[in-house]
Amino acid sequence: MAKSKRAQENIKLTPREALEANEAFVALKKFVPTKFDQAVEVCMHLGVDVKHADQMVRGSVSLPKGIGKAKRVIAFCDAALVDDCKAAGAVEAGGTDLMQKVDGGWFDFDVAIASPDMMRVISKLGRVLGPKGLMPSPKNGTVTPKVAEAVGEFAAGKVEYRADKGGNVHAVIGRMSFSADDLLENYNHFYETIEKARPSAVKGEYVKRITISGTMTPGVQIKTAVAAE
Repeated sequence: MAKSKRAQENIKLTPREALEANEAFVALKKFVPTKFDQAVEVCMHLGVDVKHADQMVRGSVSLPKGIGKAKRVIAFCDAALVDDCKAAGAVEAGGTDLMQKVDGGWFDFDVAIASPDMMRVISKLGRVLGPKGLMPSPKNGTVTPKVAEAVGEFAAGKVEYRADKGGNVHAVIGRMSFSADDLLENYNHFYETIEKARPSAVKGEYVKRITISGTMTPGVQIKTAVAAE
């Protein structure tokens, strides 16, 4: 299949070697733009084996410059907290009624938050939300007694991350319309978060490879600490 002129030009603009982080974002911004504001994603290949529970890397983080896009959030909570959750940005909030709506096939949301007491009510949703990565969990901050506060954070673009079977962590860290400096600030914050999440069971090299890219661009590799030595 023939590549478009934009794709061919971007291939020519792709750095042939890993760059320092600040240089990488400058290079990313030089790619031929599209008509839409592309998401900018980072992929970090970690030296973890997620088959072992003590090597799983998972959590959530609020980036200093946001990610340029609001998320649709729902909240499983007591009736007394419904109004607060909706005021914080939840598209839907409730208990058994919301559970039944989701169980019936409604999935017009990106993140589900739940108070601890609601986990018993929504436990049956694990079979439908689990495969989609939407089941609330304490590990990524989506099960919390501070439901309305969490709704506000995730609605504003709080980022969830989780190592996949290959040990890769993917996350959106901004948009192509962001300045290179703002993207770099978000990247540095995310990188530090992943470093702090290093499982104690992991020995040897932890961050093996880092690549950033736009939705429609080639990847630009960033030097890791080991590669830079």
